[in-house]
Amino acid sequence: MPFQIKDIDESRAPLLDHLIELRTRLVRSVIALVVGFCVCLYFADPILGFLVQPLKDAFPKGEGQLIFTELPEVFFVELKVALFAGFMVSFPIIANQLWAFVAPGLYAREKKAFLPFLIATPVLFLGGAALAYYVVMPTAFLFFLGYGGETGGLAVTALPSAGRYLSLVMQFILAFGVTFLLPVLLMLLHRAGIVTRAQLASARRYVIVGVVALAAIVTPPDPGSQVILAVPLLLLFEGSLLLMRLQERTMGRKGTADAGDDAASGGAPVEADRGESRAD
Repeated sequence: MPFQIKDIDESRAPLLDHLIELRTRLVRSVIALVVGFCVCLYFADPILGFLVQPLKDAFPKGEGQLIFTELPEVFFVELKVALFAGFMVSFPIIANQLWAFVAPGLYAREKKAFLPFLIATPVLFLGGAALAYYVVMPTAFLFFLGYGGETGGLAVTALPSAGRYLSLVMQFILAFGVTFLLPVLLMLLHRAGIVTRAQLASARRYVIVGVVALAAIVTPPDPGSQVILAVPLLLLFEGSLLLMRLQERTMGRKGTADAGDDAASGGAPVEADRGESRAD
């Protein structure tokens, strides 16, 4: 078939339209992040006070303190706190802009399939972050502070710096929040047909080893936090297998019903038109 310039010219306009819309969505997301950052920067001290509460509770009453070894350290700590909190605050808007860009290109049934995952993602992330803050961090800090005391006639006292402490807190929260998204990943892979429930069930022993290794990598080197992360992940894995079983049964019943309707009508189902207008 001869090369036609006309076909290329006709295809350029939709591509440019998509790129312009992508730019618009990205600009809105960045604006939301900047606004969230500015608001959280104003409240940086209370937010930092909230983050240091587990460490304060782990110290004996009246003995805990944070130090800084470089003059600009606390300033950069507050910037990191504001950026971290600002992203959390603006994430719903960012996710909404991403969904608004992707959704018009999906069939109605695909939208219905992805909607539960969009709802489950922030819920699971917040659940993992809450577990890290309220359970894991207090337990880990008590474990670490337990090494203080006296050695060789010298006092061994914990003097955590603000920057190092914030890095540790962010590591805890992000590690638990992201790893708690394991069911979302598994369900998406199952929905796409990449893996089956039978394959995951037969590989359970390898999954256990992988979860334990992941918990040892993403958490600080204390056995308590590793166990507290590994156990919920294994429970989430088993819960994902149960959801996959229910999903397979639902899809099987739906497929049977669709086949009966096709046989009765004598025709093949027609996919819905993708030609939906993009909502701003």
